[in-house]
Amino acid sequence: MTLAARWNYYRRVLPAYLGSSPSQLTFWHETPEANPHATTAHLGPYYMTFRAKADYSGPYDAAGIPLLDYRGAIGLQYNPIAVAQWGLANYNRFCETASESRLQKALASADWLASNLQQNSSGVWVWNHHFDWEYRQTLKAPWYSGLAQAQGVSLLLRAHARTGEDKYAQAAARAFVSLTRPVAEGGVLFEDGPDLWIEEYLVTPPTHILNGFIWALWGVFDFWLVRADSAARQIFDRGVQTLLRKLPDFDTGYWSLYEQSGSRLNMLASPFYHRLHIVQLRVMANLAGVPEFSDVAARWDAYAQCRANRTRALMEKSAFKLLHY
Repeated sequence: MTLAARWNYYRRVLPAYLGSSPSQLTFWHETPEANPHATTAHLGPYYMTFRAKADYSGPYDAAGIPLLDYRGAIGLQYNPIAVAQWGLANYNRFCETASESRLQKALASADWLASNLQQNSSGVWVWNHHFDWEYRQTLKAPWYSGLAQAQGVSLLLRAHARTGEDKYAQAAARAFVSLTRPVAEGGVLFEDGPDLWIEEYLVTPPTHILNGFIWALWGVFDFWLVRADSAARQIFDRGVQTLLRKLPDFDTGYWSLYEQSGSRLNMLASPFYHRLHIVQLRVMANLAGVPEFSDVAARWDAYAQCRANRTRALMEKSAFKLLHY
């Protein structure tokens, strides 16, 4: 990252990390929890509870859709991933309580997603982020994400299952196309020999963010579950095999990596994302029927129980942030 880019990063992003007032991190950093009521037999509650996200304190727009406060130069923004996760969180609460207000919140989120699909330069329907974001390189607005595409599909399919309204099914089908196409053709897939990745951030070379890849596979699984779509099944199965082959690359022997940064220092996961990886792998073991994922989750959980590992991970994560992004 150049000096100018680093200054832009601090100016735009750092205010959200400073102080105790609510910011976009208030939404993201809840305690990861697998949903014990989820099933792989049919489309039911989502696979993580997102319990705290269901009760997000805001801000919201006039229609009741959550906004994230990035503070600094970015300010209040819609984030399609957050809209989808908030909707899934409230759908889960509806499944638990039969609360009509929870269902209406989930459907409001689905309505927003259905209304805000836009075609990219390749004619593929995506949910755009309308703000610049400093990552390894600046993601210039509008930019889209494989994670947003998949979690939007997951919510829209549940909205259709509950209501029978075609607009949700049509929007899910449109959004799913991006999950079948390579990045060069307007999609979010990256193929590397036998490996198939769904990329959260579309950068060159790709970074294969682990949590985004796993979450995205769940959206593909949901589409296959509902539509019996052979392309979805093939993508999911290839993604599972990629995960099996590449998980050792994310294992340092004392902590998990957030991504494959390709930089001199590894980008370790923060404590939050390390816990998230553990929960995601346990869910993946059930979705894919692969017990090896549970074995890795148990090993990574043991890493987290060791104070020396936690301290080392925090120090190395901090060094990475200072030197890279």
